[in-house]
Amino acid sequence: MHNYIIGTAGHIDHGKTALIKALNGFEGDTTKEEKQRGITIDLSFSNLSNETQNVAFIDVPGHEKLVKNMIAGAFSFDCVMIVVSAAERIMPQTVEHLQILNLLGVKNAILTITKKDLVDEKELPSIVYEIEEYLKEFDFNLLFTSCVSIFDKVSIEELKQKLFSLNANTKIEENFFRYYVDRVFSTPGAGTIITGTVLGKPICIDDKLFICDIQKEAKVKNLQVHGKDEQTANISNRTAINLSGIKANDIEKGFLISKKGFLRGFDNIDISFKTLPNKELKHNQTYSIFIGSKRVEAKVLLFDALNSLKSGFAILKLSKPIYTIFKEKLIIRQGNDTIAGGIILNPVADPMKKSQKIQLLEALEKEDITLAYEILLNAHKKGLGLISSAQRFALSHEEALEFTKSLENTFIDENNLVIYPIETKDLIKSMIKNIYTKNQYALLSNNSIHFRMKWASQGFIQLVLNELVEEDFLIKDGNLYKNANIKIDFKTILEETILSRLLHERFTPTAPYNIYDDMDIDRKMGDTILKSLTMKKLVVRLQHNLFIHHENLAKIVQLINSIIKSNKYIDIKLFKENLDASRKYLIAYLEYMDKFGNIKKDGDKRVLK
Repeated sequence: MHNYIIGTAGHIDHGKTALIKALNGFEGDTTKEEKQRGITIDLSFSNLSNETQNVAFIDVPGHEKLVKNMIAGAFSFDCVMIVVSAAERIMPQTVEHLQILNLLGVKNAILTITKKDLVDEKELPSIVYEIEEYLKEFDFNLLFTSCVSIFDKVSIEELKQKLFSLNANTKIEENFFRYYVDRVFSTPGAGTIITGTVLGKPICIDDKLFICDIQKEAKVKNLQVHGKDEQTANISNRTAINLSGIKANDIEKGFLISKKGFLRGFDNIDISFKTLPNKELKHNQTYSIFIGSKRVEAKVLLFDALNSLKSGFAILKLSKPIYTIFKEKLIIRQGNDTIAGGIILNPVADPMKKSQKIQLLEALEKEDITLAYEILLNAHKKGLGLISSAQRFALSHEEALEFTKSLENTFIDENNLVIYPIETKDLIKSMIKNIYTKNQYALLSNNSIHFRMKWASQGFIQLVLNELVEEDFLIKDGNLYKNANIKIDFKTILEETILSRLLHERFTPTAPYNIYDDMDIDRKMGDTILKSLTMKKLVVRLQHNLFIHHENLAKIVQLINSIIKSNKYIDIKLFKENLDASRKYLIAYLEYMDKFGNIKKDGDKRVLK
């Protein structure tokens, strides 16, 4: 079944809610306040369907003070139904709604002239012409025009059939599921329920979702699409999600729901913007930002001016992090005034010079993704993760790889989805050479080098190691690499070095991994050496990471026995008075003494039997 969303737009009391009721019988104004005041205050959602088509309606309020609620609905429109009263024609709120829809990039439009019964039928053609001419000032694709009256069933039926003939879904399926919460509540027996519009990939019952704003997971317990239980909710479906594992009080309108691992939140994002006629965006001023169903305050910093601009690039310094994607639209308002519309160009905060950032934004505005990658690589010498491309450029991992393969002078680690400028190879090579030059007995594996340079992928490190072998700087020995200038088997030298170090460190020996790192030897090789020394009884292992030279341990045993003989016992406090070592070492030595037959434990003390 085809799905698309039609949203209403128009001045207060031009008949938007009455028209929806005439089309599908849905009473939009349901709250006590709405019925008392006779106006729509919040969004209402309903639908109209036949065997092949489902048309979802989002009815928005027309009052000037409720524009923020209108914006919350408009972001998910596939098509707008511009509702204009034949009697009153274009009015101020009609104009603001049209301006906002243009700023949000809504293209498809239907003109519905209501209350035709209030004017002479002969006047209708000129009214239609006047309104259609006015709409040409805006960037809409006008699909058709209908003149209706809610008291004329024929006109309503004709409009209904025209709606069924459209397939107006304009949403591009993203690479992951996204969903802005526009309502949240709890019902007995069901628990937490949220409503919103599916913007990306479908979701199914039992899927795990991630509530980005609070970094919590929840599970889909049930799905309802237009009041019917469904196994799956697809793009442009108005969907109620019953969640388990989360309380309704934890979720707020405007929260973004997605899948884990796709989106990161940032409180600095870069946009392009364009103001409404006779408006300007001012530098270093605070505005309200409307994105999806979220509202957040932000200070606007212009790139190209100190005072104000009608269009250009800007940084939004937000009061809280938002989770957004490339090319997402937003509205900038101040008080009750709509000032500008914006497009997210860089949803990921990057440490970059201003000149680089402007180059990046210019490339992104033109959707030159290849150039954008080149600019980002110049700023990310130590690697750019392609996983972020889903958020940065709305690309799948596969699409991101295709883009990067077209780049020159790069290294792509396809397994880890990281791309590097090729000159980074020289940095890795220099760091490895420095290790083996300072310590001619260094013995490292790819993994142990990666442990020191976590930003460098093992694939890139391997490329460098292979080159160093070809250059006769290193020799490969199994999975280890040693200095090519050292021809002897220096594993014996390494054994002697470790043994000598443990002897020198006396009663507070360094943990093995720290010794290996100091000596520039691979951890596995270090473990093998310590194991050999232990088997030769030159070193004794007391705990997982505590090895002591046998001569030093003998002195410890002698000291403990001496303390017991003098004091009739030994405990931690007494031991500490005689040996300057941390509690970790003291406990290990006392526990070692428990193995001797002449020592017994008496509470916290050790005594002779």
